[in-house]
Amino acid sequence: MADYRTENPTTGTIERTFDEIDEGGVTAAIDRADEAFRSWRTTSAQDRAAVLRRTADIYDERAAELARAIAVEMGKPIKQAKEEVGLAGAIYRWYADNGPDLLEEEHLDAQGARRSVVRKDPVGVLLGIMPWNYPYYQVARFVAPNLMLGNTILLKHASICAGSAALMEEALRDAGLPDGAYTNLYVSSRLAPDIIADPRVQGVSLTGSEGAGASVAEAAGRNLTKSVLELGGSDPMLVLDTQDVDGMAKIAARARLSNAGQACNSPKRMYVADAIHDEFVEALTREVEAATVGDPTDESTTVGPMSSAQARDDIDEQVRDAIDKGAKVHTGGEPLDGDGYFYAPTVLTGITADMRAWSEELFGPVAMVHRMRDVDEAVQAANDSGFGLSGSVWSDDPEQAAAVATRLEVGMAYVNEHGTTLPGLPFGGVKRSGYGRELAEDGMNEFVNRKLVRVAAQKG
Repeated sequence: MADYRTENPTTGTIERTFDEIDEGGVTAAIDRADEAFRSWRTTSAQDRAAVLRRTADIYDERAAELARAIAVEMGKPIKQAKEEVGLAGAIYRWYADNGPDLLEEEHLDAQGARRSVVRKDPVGVLLGIMPWNYPYYQVARFVAPNLMLGNTILLKHASICAGSAALMEEALRDAGLPDGAYTNLYVSSRLAPDIIADPRVQGVSLTGSEGAGASVAEAAGRNLTKSVLELGGSDPMLVLDTQDVDGMAKIAARARLSNAGQACNSPKRMYVADAIHDEFVEALTREVEAATVGDPTDESTTVGPMSSAQARDDIDEQVRDAIDKGAKVHTGGEPLDGDGYFYAPTVLTGITADMRAWSEELFGPVAMVHRMRDVDEAVQAANDSGFGLSGSVWSDDPEQAAAVATRLEVGMAYVNEHGTTLPGLPFGGVKRSGYGRELAEDGMNEFVNRKLVRVAAQKG
């Protein structure tokens, strides 16, 4: 079976395959990216911004085509796919609007010199290794700030997102990006260490699994190459109190079932105050059961298939392990019959430390609800995780919730919302969720040479 392919998860059929490039093709791509860097880095910030702005326009103009591509290749419901296309376009536009100002020299205290400034210079060719769950958004997070800086990009996308990967390269080319400044690579993962080892490649950014992150970090460390990793998450959601349990359950269900639960920052562990726990579980179960599971190209679908047979089987094994060890299933808990890779939206309670679901990331439409006897216990449980991407705290008293949110060991803490992502907000985690930041100004401060230029005072 070809690695790069469109395998429709709704039907299980392979609709298209793509040819991979070999070592020679990789070398040629690096050659072109390095050559393009020599001119792209000297292109004015305003001209680079114009390319990004035109890219955003193309995303708007071709939204229907782009959305359908990912609905077919990885199963995202079409409404959610259109939202992702819009967000990716907004990221390109944000850097077009703000990038030139963010590249202005930073003037320091002269400290005895005529002047001391810090410049933001590009570093060269970068490698991006991207996952399948948000094909456009996660690429935009990496690509937009780095093209704005003047770096050039080699992009290895997930093998099941070959179609959308080609569309992204086409959009950037149509927007006026020079040849070689962005290259889509259909390349085997086994060649990634060789790309990282090339001295012209100055950085690598990966969004993906812990295993893939460890492998890339090892290769990067061996070659003294800068890396940024955005890995998994098992985000806690603490519900301290609410006067509207049904409304809270609706929010929780929508957040957990988005993209069939295949999101690193989805609220996977819900800690709910004892006083409302049972009512919340009942309301959440109703909401989860009311979800419309089906063909992602249908506008009425809210939960599509898992991205692959392997993804469906993985979540089923984790849920089955929990059930076998005593977890209670309120709804779902098994694959759905028929074609494709569908898994029933699920609500579990009674999760204990001996279950895989306690410590592993559940990358599927499965909500776990824990009874919260007091805030200190909930914070301790929320932090008792190897992951630290994001978390949220919910209360009718937002100041109380904010105080609790500051205690969460995460890269992003939210109050009365969960997982909000906007171009101007930094994104990233701690612990096993990775390191480095994307988006906002932080996205332009990773693969950059913050060069000090100091001009001595005149002597005599």
